[in-house]
Amino acid sequence: MRQKAFLDSLVFGVILLSFFGASQMSSARGEEKVLVAYGGHSESVAHMWVGIEKGLFKKYAVDVGMLQVRSGPLIMATLASGSVHVIWTAPSSVLSAVSGGLKLSCVASTTNNLPRELVVQKEIKSFDELRGKVFGVQSLGGGLWLQTMVVLEKLGIDPDGYQLRMRVIGDIPTVTQALMSGNVDAAVLPYSFGDMAKRAGLHSLGGQLVVPLQSNMLCSSRDLIAKSPDLVARLIQGMIEAVVLIHDPSHKEDVKEILKRNLRFSKPEDAEASYKLLRTMNTLDVGPNTEGWRTIQRIVSRVNPKVRQVNLEEVLNPRLVQNLEASGFVAEMRKKLVQ
Repeated sequence: MRQKAFLDSLVFGVILLSFFGASQMSSARGEEKVLVAYGGHSESVAHMWVGIEKGLFKKYAVDVGMLQVRSGPLIMATLASGSVHVIWTAPSSVLSAVSGGLKLSCVASTTNNLPRELVVQKEIKSFDELRGKVFGVQSLGGGLWLQTMVVLEKLGIDPDGYQLRMRVIGDIPTVTQALMSGNVDAAVLPYSFGDMAKRAGLHSLGGQLVVPLQSNMLCSSRDLIAKSPDLVARLIQGMIEAVVLIHDPSHKEDVKEILKRNLRFSKPEDAEASYKLLRTMNTLDVGPNTEGWRTIQRIVSRVNPKVRQVNLEEVLNPRLVQNLEASGFVAEMRKKLVQ
């Protein structure tokens, strides 16, 4: 275990050094480097890949790099250590970190809809047969756990009443593999990964759902937001342009290729399903949704009662998006948006 921890730290350090080693070259081009940590490897982060690969962040003089971190607590530790500037993470992880004393400010989200389905082993034929079953998640209280709880609530399933068990497996691709190999009984998956599982003989209960939810947010320390609002605003602009491109049919094949490469899809139909999912998830209503966060706060307090005491007004910072709205930038992007 110690050797593995040492190797993990060594690899993490090499990644950081490789990113920051080119800082002088970046400065010479007039671009500011921003390293963004994220957890779940799925369509929830795909707009960032699109923005990077299509040069949309560089249009605003921001050179963005992405660093996958295994869980919400590790993302927060990475931010607190100063190893990354910004995080793209689940509200549940934010609330737990803030309840523990971390001062965070969350400014924008492009992922405002959650297209998911409950996929189960073939012998499970009804909701009632879910009782006592094992669900795969990435971490307790993390993003995939939150999505699972939200979908179960939508379907009228009480996790405690059904005595459901949550098993920590990994991110969505890893959970999908665990489900297909029979290591868990059920999982809440994006349609694209759900299709893979169904081709392997599994099936869904309740069909394909779209639940309104800001499933991830762009956040940073309150100090960075206060000191560098222009930098963060430019990052948001790049994200918004990525959403516009995702919805533009003329870029469909480019976006599908980005999804195929990053999510390691081997079948064209998986990339197609992923593309449709991405268009459903991403909107230009990017400001923090306070009422939605209240629902999330209620759900997360089941596993962390301290979350009830978090003042959402201190966490959610709508000013940067409001400024972009007032400047006319968002209105101009809405004109370009193809539904």
